[in-house]
Amino acid sequence: MNLHEYQAKELLAGYGIKIQRGLTAETADEAVEAAKKLTEETGTGWHIIKAQVHAGGRGKGGGVKLAKSLDEVKEKAGEIIGMQLITPQTSAEGKLVSTVLVAEDVYYPGESETKEFYMSVLMDRTTGKNVIIYSTEGGMDIEQVAEETPHLVQKEHIDPGVGMLPFQSRKIAFNLGLSGQAFKEMSKFVSKLYKAFVGLDASMVEINPVLKTSDEKIIAVDSKLSIDDNALFRHKDIAEMRDKREEDPTEVEAGSYGLNFIKLDGNVGCMVNGAGLAMATMDIIKLAGGSPANFLDVGGTADAKRVEQAFRIILKDPNVKAILINIFGGIVRCDRVANGVVDAYKNIGDINVPIIVRLQGTNADIAKKIIDDSGLEVHSAILLKEAAEKVASLI
Repeated sequence: MNLHEYQAKELLAGYGIKIQRGLTAETADEAVEAAKKLTEETGTGWHIIKAQVHAGGRGKGGGVKLAKSLDEVKEKAGEIIGMQLITPQTSAEGKLVSTVLVAEDVYYPGESETKEFYMSVLMDRTTGKNVIIYSTEGGMDIEQVAEETPHLVQKEHIDPGVGMLPFQSRKIAFNLGLSGQAFKEMSKFVSKLYKAFVGLDASMVEINPVLKTSDEKIIAVDSKLSIDDNALFRHKDIAEMRDKREEDPTEVEAGSYGLNFIKLDGNVGCMVNGAGLAMATMDIIKLAGGSPANFLDVGGTADAKRVEQAFRIILKDPNVKAILINIFGGIVRCDRVANGVVDAYKNIGDINVPIIVRLQGTNADIAKKIIDDSGLEVHSAILLKEAAEKVASLI
């Protein structure tokens, strides 16, 4: 589950991490009130107005602006709220901005220069360890840095059974070229960030930039945080932070039915039980000349109602030209799924795309007879390759 910047910062602050403070607003007038309150609390004279959407690259899309007065706060917030923000990480349509974060200006003058760094924590599946990725080249163009100058991006692997050792946080601070008070502050920052990553059951936490201020403080100016969905039962407070407006409406609806669904850009709808079988089905569709329009796992307890709901979800995509149902009857009986297909077909009514059904496993022979005798425009198949080739011939 992805979180907004302001939500992520609030959680990180709970682990003692210094953050760029801010308040949210949903109207330009609320933004002005937030700016006034921040000025009282922090003494900041300038404010940063940030669009709150689940996408990076907001600055490049016009979603982050500096305001040097209250009049500018109102003006800039009014420009951002309600806009369709398009960034390198959004679709061509962009994302509607409903909320902005009015944040303090932390780039204030002082004895030394400010410096931006990049830092993230995630799991490295190839090593079975967590990894901290960091760079001296923080800011908006970190992707370009990684592509063109990969030697400037460094990694520190951490054994999850041991945890982060003190020398590792000091090593990172040293490699970032810090000394004195900034070195100490960065060592503490890295240690606390890793504790937050583990404690929040995060799948990824990214701070870009991590700022060394002119008075040697280390601050999280931005934050991107993703929580492992499978751990949300341990974090009821975080689960309540979910913003469904930022998610694909079809995926949200599918989740409410207990369906694991991810929309793709292809033309063949897939209905499968089991994530591994779903991936294999998508692969063979591609090999046969088709293109999967979705990942859809109906689970091991698929019944007529769930099959009908899955049908309706798939058919909402106008790009779908055919539907392939691939069920292995282990826990669920194939005849039950076959009856579900027939009932769903009748309940939905006019389904104007061909449906190919492959059922293998428990009661597969009975299931095939149910499909063949239904009188409906449903094609049955035995082999997965045969089903995929039949799909490709019908789209």
